[in-house]
Amino acid sequence: MARIVTGSLPLLGILLVVTLTMVRAGELTFELPDNERMCFHEIIEKNVKCTLEFQVITGGNYDVDMELTGPSGRNLYKDTKKQYDSVTWTTDENGEYRFCFSNEFSTFTHKIIYFDFQVGDEPPLDGFDVDAHATAMTQMESSAVTIHEGLKIVIDYQTHHRLRETQGRAFAEDLNERVQLWSIGQSVVILLVGIGQIIILRSFFTDKRPYSSIKT
Repeated sequence: MARIVTGSLPLLGILLVVTLTMVRAGELTFELPDNERMCFHEIIEKNVKCTLEFQVITGGNYDVDMELTGPSGRNLYKDTKKQYDSVTWTTDENGEYRFCFSNEFSTFTHKIIYFDFQVGDEPPLDGFDVDAHATAMTQMESSAVTIHEGLKIVIDYQTHHRLRETQGRAFAEDLNERVQLWSIGQSVVILLVGIGQIIILRSFFTDKRPYSSIKT
């Protein structure tokens, strides 16, 4: 799993950690405060295929800066204010690879970010290597492999749907809060206008007797 380097940021900002599989794949959902930068490190061998997918779930305009660097410091990926993206590369050297998420451009908005990091190819089902199988697969073996592939697709779809549901719920709650504040503001304005009209109307009908002095 990628090692977390947070600087002054406490580990309490981490919301969810999903355990590793045999593929050295990890999923993480974490909170990235404003004016903060969070980096993750992983030592990877040469000629290994890696995939990194990330998405901003909540916060601001749902955007974040992301940078991926190799052991020699060479940039493998760099983009600013991305809502989501996926990058796949094959390592060309051994060493420590680092990817960083930055919210330094935001002054007051926290972000909730999800990423899925996979290193290497997925191992065969329970040690069953289809390519190295000595004989033709039986119907049960073929069905098991097919079901396994189907379940992986289902898990992937479930993950994306959960992220979309979380993002949609956060947007709806934020919109509802804004509507409530706008409604309260309108009510206050209407109340003030009504009070002002009453005061003005009363001033029209006030009996003002002129002051007169009687000289003797």
